Amino acid sequence: MNSSEKIYSGKTKDLYALDNGNILLVFKDDVTGADGVIDPGANTVIGQVEGKGRKSLGMTDYFFKRLHAAGVPTHLVNLDLEKGTMEVRRGEPLGKDINGAGGFEFVCRTRPWGSFIRRYQQYIRDTEQKLDYLVEITVKDDERGDPLINDDSIVTLGLLTPAHLEQAKQLTRHVCRIVETDLSEKGLTLIDMKIEIGLVDGEIVVIDEISADAMRVMDDAGKVLEHATVYERLIG
Repeated sequence: MNSSEKIYSGKTKDLYALDNGNILLVFKDDVTGADGVIDPGANTVIGQVEGKGRKSLGMTDYFFKRLHAAGVPTHLVNLDLEKGTMEVRRGEPLGKDINGAGGFEFVCRTRPWGSFIRRYQQYIRDTEQKLDYLVEITVKDDERGDPLINDDSIVTLGLLTPAHLEQAKQLTRHVCRIVETDLSEKGLTLIDMKIEIGLVDGEIVVIDEISADAMRVMDDAGKVLEHATVYERLIG
């Protein structure tokens, strides 16, 4: 591995600084969930599933190719499915403060589910209600459960310019529509997904990954599918 020190260890990936200035993402087999139930929206690692990291990378490769074909920029340089690694351009996640903490996750919802229902259940007519690609922004902070932050707070605190904020939200919706369309062609429904967006060489781009680790998908019977099943339906 042409790398120096490990610079970050996350729930599903480790990051290494490469000699050429890029970053190497090493995908792990860890899964998140709560009360013994796997949930890609959870913040706690509850175990491992063998081969899960490579499948996440395989899905990221699959969806990044879809994004590139649609003209959506990402930080990808190259990836190695056998080793479970992805080399990316170094960038700054949107919302990351001067001390290196935080960063935002951009959540796009097509229908009510999970924490959205818990927050707004008295206002939701039914779980089939269309949310029209609603974008929510959360702060990456496991200890506080990734709290929501609104647009005015983001701008007032100087975390993003109004232009970058609007650009990031539009990009989130665009990515969600691309992923939703692709899944729909395979008989699958996208419930919600989250992406990370960063500045790379001054350009707003999609960073990190796009896989079943960061989305909820259900089949035509209304069953939310496990990570491995989404992989099989996509890539086989």
